[in-house]
Amino acid sequence: MTAFRRNDVRARGHAAYWAFVVHRASGIVLALFLPIHFLVLSQALVQPAALDHFLNWTRQPAVKVAETLLVVALAAHLAGGVRLLFVEFAGWRAEWQKTLLACAAAATFIYALLFALAG
Repeated sequence: MTAFRRNDVRARGHAAYWAFVVHRASGIVLALFLPIHFLVLSQALVQPAALDHFLNWTRQPAVKVAETLLVVALAAHLAGGVRLLFVEFAGWRAEWQKTLLACAAAATFIYALLFALAG
C-alpha cells in the first residue's frame, strides 16, 4: 500500500472545493497581472508619451471588459481570503461554510457591479 491519498471525486461537488478553485485561479490571474501593471507604471518614469498612448488604448471596450473581469478576480480573491480567515481563525463550523461562500460570492459581485457602473 502506498502512503498517499488519492483525490476523491466526491470532494469536487463540495462548495468549499469550488471556493478553493476560484481562490487559486483568481490568485494566479492577479499574479500574472502584477508584472504587467508594474511595467506600465514604469513607463511613466521613462517615456511619458508611451504611457499616454497606452492609456488611450485602455479606453477600448474590450479593455474595459478585461478591467471589470480583473476587478471580479480581485474581489473574489479578497472575499475568499476573508472567508478563509474566518474559517481558520474565528472557529466557524462546517455548517456555516455555505453561508460564508454565499457572502463571499455576493461581495464579489457587488464590488464588480459597482466598478462596472462607475467606469
